[in-house]
Amino acid sequence: MAKKSLVETTINGEQVEFLCEPRQSLLESLRDVLGLTGSKEGCLTGDCGACTVLVDGRPVCSCLMLGVEARGKKITTVEGLAEGTRLHPLQQKFLEDASLQCGICTPGFLMSAKSLLDRNPNPTEAEIRYALAGNLCRCTGYDKIVRAVQDAARVIQGR
Repeated sequence: MAKKSLVETTINGEQVEFLCEPRQSLLESLRDVLGLTGSKEGCLTGDCGACTVLVDGRPVCSCLMLGVEARGKKITTVEGLAEGTRLHPLQQKFLEDASLQCGICTPGFLMSAKSLLDRNPNPTEAEIRYALAGNLCRCTGYDKIVRAVQDAARVIQGR
């Protein structure tokens, strides 16, 4: 067994400390050590985007990042989107626009879309599709997902 490393980081706005093995992915650390199971394990190769989290505001496949690399970073997971029982506009619009089916890909889409809307609050359809290109859905297709992001952008802007 490898010696575990102490990782001090910020996750969803809270200072967190956890132990992980040097080879353990951030996804494994989030799910198995910290109990944050919103990020889903899909491919473990960075191809599907189901495990996407924000690291210092940028979308990252957590299956490709080591847990020890989270040291000193600001991590946001899908659990960090809602404020108490109040859903983030993206979450609300995904529900209202029926943009999910099985749900495995949904956390990754939400986090990629959040990163986009934080950088560009009024994206075009092409910009949305480009920002979500690293996320795969095998159930819904993409039109409803794009529509939900467009609708959430309008809510966030107050339109």
